[in-house]
Amino acid sequence: MTTASVTPIILEAIVRKVAIAATYNRVEMTLAPHILYTKHGDLHIDAVTLARDGRPPKEIKLGTFKVAGLSAIRLTPRTFSVNGLFKPGDAKYADETVMAVER
Repeated sequence: MTTASVTPIILEAIVRKVAIAATYNRVEMTLAPHILYTKHGDLHIDAVTLARDGRPPKEIKLGTFKVAGLSAIRLTPRTFSVNGLFKPGDAKYADETVMAVER
């Protein structure tokens, strides 16, 4: 999958607040994407990891994932709520945001 082909899936997940499943660094992940943005000209998402290889994470945190590093991206039936760790006004998103969840 190319970045252009997965972007609509990520955008839909953000708008509908639906988790995505993907492989990242050979690990199967379930992610709650909160924002799609550009950094150094590349697309990234900041997302909460809901599961890593089928197991919940040890701690809840907002991680950054380079979209080009995600493969086999697909929507899941799992919905999510906006996590309080997500700060849409963060300086790193200024003038770089493509789409973000609404509270």
